[in-house]
Amino acid sequence: MDVFLGAPRMPVSTHVDASPAQRRVVHMAMSLLLDYPDGQLTHSIAAVRHDRILMPAAVADEIIAFCDVAESWGLRALQEHYVETFDQRRRCALYLSYYSAGDTRERGAAILGFRDVMRNAGFEMNHANELPDYLPVVLEFSARATEGDTLLRANREALEIIRSALVAASSPYAHLLEGLCLVLSPLDERTLGRYQNLISQGPPVEMVGLAAMDSVSTPRRQS
Repeated sequence: MDVFLGAPRMPVSTHVDASPAQRRVVHMAMSLLLDYPDGQLTHSIAAVRHDRILMPAAVADEIIAFCDVAESWGLRALQEHYVETFDQRRRCALYLSYYSAGDTRERGAAILGFRDVMRNAGFEMNHANELPDYLPVVLEFSARATEGDTLLRANREALEIIRSALVAASSPYAHLLEGLCLVLSPLDERTLGRYQNLISQGPPVEMVGLAAMDSVSTPRRQS
């Protein structure tokens, strides 16, 4: 049997209490740092370092650990790692609908579901070239509107899959997913079951012609 992650990993069992205001700060910081690193990275890291006192200490420690690595690597190396990690590894894809709909006809409807929730909340995407299920977009939405928490809860198992894959790959981005999962609600039995099912079977697969061969639909970035 194919195993999506290569080896099953149990989800994080710890949880950090955070106020709604603290979660908004954490989600905005994660949105900035999980986006493709560009010339704004230095500014983003500075802003996140400034706001660390507004976050739960354990979460801030994870975020600062990532910032330290990002600064030591430099922009070019981080860009190359980002493309290799998120654009070339399905198990690390930041497009949340992939984990629930996979390579099937249902994925388009799933993406539209994200868009409709955001539009109904009056949220305007700042990522003009991204899909609404892109995790940094969802995190920005969650930082600005309470409806965003609903999307994160509905895709909780996907976040655990990404976290586990990043930990397995020894990626510095694992710090960000570790920190994010700390402030999310603990997994219930139903969500844990979906997580374990994803590990053992992977996302749904339904190849539909040649177009399906690239159905994860990650932008082709230049590293």
